[in-house]
Amino acid sequence: MKKNIHSIERAVRLVAGAIIASMAFWGPTNMWFLLGLIPMATGIMGWCPPYAMLGINTCNIGKK
Repeated sequence: MKKNIHSIERAVRLVAGAIIASMAFWGPTNMWFLLGLIPMATGIMGWCPPYAMLGINTCNIGKK
């Protein structure tokens, strides 16, 4: 698995995923908070399966 997510995007995914996942502790009592685990996992790995299928690579943004 070659990394295909830029470091800034990884940080955004981690923060957004953590906020969504934290709903388990302060939000409504349902299972929707589990959706926050997906952006957290892709942020940690640095690899996004839909990006790989579509041929998108944001790692090279800003590089010459």
